[in-house]
Amino acid sequence: MSWNGPLQKIDTFRYEIPADYKGEKNTLHMKTSAVLYVNEQMIPSIRSDNAAEQAANVAMLPGILGKSFAMPDIHWGYGFPIGGVAATDAEDGVISPGGVGFDINCGVRLLRTNINAHDLDEKKIRNLIDEMFINIPSGLGSKAKVRLNRKELQEVLHLGARWAVEHEYGWKEDLEFLEENGCLKHADITKISEEAKQRGAPQLGSLGAGNHFLEIQKVEEIYDTNAAKAFGVAEKGQIMVMIHTGSRGFGHQVCQDHLGIMEQAVKKYNIWLPDKQLACAPVQSIEGQNYLKAMACAANFAWCNRQMIVHWVRESFEKVLQQSAEDMNMGIVYDVCHNIAKLEEHVIDGKKQKMYVHRKGATRAFGPGKQDVPLKYRDVGQPVLIPGDMGTASYLLCGTAQSEETFGSTCHGAGRIMSRHQAIAKWRGEDILIQLKNKGIYAHPASLKVLAEEAPGSYKDVSQVVNIAHGAGISKKVAKMLPLGVVKG
Repeated sequence: MSWNGPLQKIDTFRYEIPADYKGEKNTLHMKTSAVLYVNEQMIPSIRSDNAAEQAANVAMLPGILGKSFAMPDIHWGYGFPIGGVAATDAEDGVISPGGVGFDINCGVRLLRTNINAHDLDEKKIRNLIDEMFINIPSGLGSKAKVRLNRKELQEVLHLGARWAVEHEYGWKEDLEFLEENGCLKHADITKISEEAKQRGAPQLGSLGAGNHFLEIQKVEEIYDTNAAKAFGVAEKGQIMVMIHTGSRGFGHQVCQDHLGIMEQAVKKYNIWLPDKQLACAPVQSIEGQNYLKAMACAANFAWCNRQMIVHWVRESFEKVLQQSAEDMNMGIVYDVCHNIAKLEEHVIDGKKQKMYVHRKGATRAFGPGKQDVPLKYRDVGQPVLIPGDMGTASYLLCGTAQSEETFGSTCHGAGRIMSRHQAIAKWRGEDILIQLKNKGIYAHPASLKVLAEEAPGSYKDVSQVVNIAHGAGISKKVAKMLPLGVVKG
């Protein structure tokens, strides 16, 4: 479905759907405009699906504050567009699971090392990737090495990444460099269904499938030496490890459970919506609060999941390279989540206001001086991690003061331009494997099918996406990394 609504150019990197746009089927009025962070070259892809209409629909939510925002990786999603950001009033607004997504707290974590790419020949890269593939369960339906009993699962949902560290899956200092220190404290396990618990218990410490990955990267460019130094990025060629995964089937089930409840809440509270996929409830209602407490459980599951994977990545490097993780300086640069809703305080019309910021396929990008940024980084801003697809670059950025215009938000990745079904019809996994090898990238996928689904051609150009975010000033480029090897779930 294509979209032919109005897009008014604000500047080189911003376009706006005006607040008087109603759409073809909508009888509601937008309460504010929708701002899309795109450039002129992206307009055809924006019009090729219905994501812009979704951004306009979000602007009709009760209690929305500021604008409805769409990041440059925008594409169609459930209710909200992927790449969508919206804030709702903490007292009079609504909470919408569609503004978080099914993979709650899907996120990215970056590890640094003191190893240079010159020290790793092709065989060592291959051995590292193969060892990580063995050590970290990957792929559709993958089950973890650690099986949790009911009490342990409850502790994970309550403590998040801290549970992993307390059970010797990581270092104590790791928690300092995770968004929210790897735990939302309002998690309440009584709001979780038995089915979600059954799905989650065997999956903690596994990568999953789809666009999730483990990647060995080398620093290709450094754009901001001051911020790079603060983040522990010292030189070109430095080896980094990027982890991208979320809350697995547990988060999916939490979302599914509460969507059904929200659909009933829409009727109960007489909420009129342009799209039923925007199902929501008043923030202060029982339904709204129960979802937030359940969502926090799923977020904590995801942080713990990534923490255990970090531990096994370190073990894999130790086994192959015969050095300790400490000697290789395998510390965490940062961990960001890009499917979450959180209570935050931001400035609107010169006044601080509490709000729930929905970030779906969007990353937090707080600027310098923010208390939520680790003290070590507070002078330069929060690290922002933008993964590319498996054949292209990934980026390390930092948050900016100007990101306050998007409630401290920026893009989360390249963004799809082709569905997985379309990608499978166009590419063969065997061919993608050869293409990656010809680029000097060793890939170990859980299946050849996933290589076709995640073919680089099915994504936008991540460099263009990042350049728009950088040009708009909502985040600033620090370093560019290129893949050397990838484990694909």
